[in-house]
Amino acid sequence: MKHGALAILPLAVGAAIYGFAFGLLAAQIGFPWWGVGLMSASVHAGSSQIVAVEQFATTQTILGAALAGAALNLRYIGIVASLSEVLAGLSLKAKLLAIHITGDENWALTMAGRAKSPDVGAAFLMGSGFVMISVWTASTTAGAVVGEVLPDLERFGLGFAFTAAFIAMARGLWRGRSQVLPWLVAAAATIAVVSFGLPKGYAIVTGSLCGLAMCLIVRRAVVAVA
Repeated sequence: MKHGALAILPLAVGAAIYGFAFGLLAAQIGFPWWGVGLMSASVHAGSSQIVAVEQFATTQTILGAALAGAALNLRYIGIVASLSEVLAGLSLKAKLLAIHITGDENWALTMAGRAKSPDVGAAFLMGSGFVMISVWTASTTAGAVVGEVLPDLERFGLGFAFTAAFIAMARGLWRGRSQVLPWLVAAAATIAVVSFGLPKGYAIVTGSLCGLAMCLIVRRAVVAVA
């Protein structure tokens, strides 16, 4: 666990920066600091939190915000499935805890380390996960506390922070040219839904599902060719 905790520190520093920005803007649109902290500790998914908060700020509908955030988290179905060997042998409670504290960063770091050494396993995943969820919760909460006492940041042109933070996280999800087609399909589907005047939440759900479907099609095509 100590090895995982130390290895994730550089990534945790980056997460703290955009986590603070998220907390700042969430407070500016009316979320209390404790609500932001509770969301970060319970959801622990930066991109989904940003989309959900922005959706709620725009439409004031809880269901739409929840659906938008959940759609963006569909990728965790595949991530959790890939951890079956890593989590083998753990109790159900330990598995659920490990899954909850698993994010894109510590999952990628664990799988990369495991490819080099089979000794990298659940302890590494959980050590790095505890650091990431702690840093994310602390940084978003701190940003929200500061955001509650600052003037309206939109007046200073800082309203782009949500978009910038989301782009930064999306870039971190990029895994190479094999993802070009799914990403293009997801983007095209999202733009198409928005162009019809439908709520952005529906666009996010549709884009996520279309991108996921294309990933499956591409994967099956690769297996068939091999």
